[in-house]
Amino acid sequence: MDIIEELEWRGLVSDCTDRDGLAKRLANREVTLYCGFDPTADSLHIGSLVPLLALRRFQQFGHKPIVIAGGATGSIGDPSGKSDERQLLTRKQLKANIEGVKKQLAAFLDFGAEANAALLVDNADWTAPLSFLDVLRDYGKHFKVNAMVAKESVRARMEDRDVGISYTEFSYMILQALDFDHLFREHKCELQIGGSDQWGNITAGIDLIHRRQNRQAFGLTLPLVTNADGTKFGKTEAGAVWLDAGRTSIYQFYQYWVRIDDRDVVRYLKYFTFLQRDEVERLAEQHEEQPHARIAHKTLAKEMTALVHGVEAANEAIRASEILFGGDLDGITEATFREIAGEVPTHEIGRDRFGGEGIWLPELLHEAGLASSRGQARKDVKGGGVYVNSHRVDDEQHKLQSDDLLFGKYLLLRRGKRNYAVVSAG
Repeated sequence: MDIIEELEWRGLVSDCTDRDGLAKRLANREVTLYCGFDPTADSLHIGSLVPLLALRRFQQFGHKPIVIAGGATGSIGDPSGKSDERQLLTRKQLKANIEGVKKQLAAFLDFGAEANAALLVDNADWTAPLSFLDVLRDYGKHFKVNAMVAKESVRARMEDRDVGISYTEFSYMILQALDFDHLFREHKCELQIGGSDQWGNITAGIDLIHRRQNRQAFGLTLPLVTNADGTKFGKTEAGAVWLDAGRTSIYQFYQYWVRIDDRDVVRYLKYFTFLQRDEVERLAEQHEEQPHARIAHKTLAKEMTALVHGVEAANEAIRASEILFGGDLDGITEATFREIAGEVPTHEIGRDRFGGEGIWLPELLHEAGLASSRGQARKDVKGGGVYVNSHRVDDEQHKLQSDDLLFGKYLLLRRGKRNYAVVSAG
């Protein structure tokens, strides 16, 4: 398959300005393409992965990707898909966000010395030196207001009289078109990709290139991902799922993919992983035959966690997940245990209570919230339903001492199959 066919079987083509012309162009020789990412936060979230991984797919097929960290466009704010005016970032916030986003963007593409090595740029480098008069004279004259108003991102906001759209956000498409024009001229960049909500901005850039340089450029949009159950992709009760482990822990990141709706898992294997077609089809068959085994879900979660955080981190996340489903703690690292501790209720008690004869297990179960009373805790222990550090304890008189503490600080208590608590000795 060529790159367009690859994207199409994965369901990643939403629209294209000239599908046949682009396919022919891609087949003849290397094409330089770009996608921009505005630094609205100091980390990208998983919603940014579709276009970012699309750049990687193009590079694997021999094409040259350019990725923009939008220092200029990010200072304005894209109205696409937004029902309210964006809160403008301060220059200090923008600078910090750009640094964070640049590190993440650089991790997904090959920036080596090959002919199709990726290029990471900041559009503030060529936009900031322009004066307001420069923009009006050299670029503004090529934009017809009636055409700009007709763009979906602008029209939707103008129809909402309570919100409307500021001139700042109205001008966003000029800045994005300016980017395409600059990259076409300086780097022979002929293709822009982006989410389907970027169609108006992309076509504005293509039109600007035609008007200023009398050359043809191409645009290709990717679908905006939505979940089958109607919920927003990449959102949880705790908020967005970020690529930064400091914002979304690696364990939480892994669990997000494991818990994907059954109706979405095969589609997301196509969207987000680099598994080959036969592998995806095999997983789809297994999912159809044994949905309860969740093989496709676990594969998706492992692939995505390894892609974003590395293979070792993915293995640690899998290890943590297994422990919370009854696995043993042998060989667990403290970092992995802390991931577990962040997912279950934690009860802190004084370290001195583990001294001497130690603390009575039923008493600790009650204090940690795993039993309604000490009497109930004794029954649970005697019945064989209580585990300490993944080992069953059925002696109702059992006492826990300092030597039982993991890493000299923790205990993992479990009652039944799914009721956990971490005890932390302070």
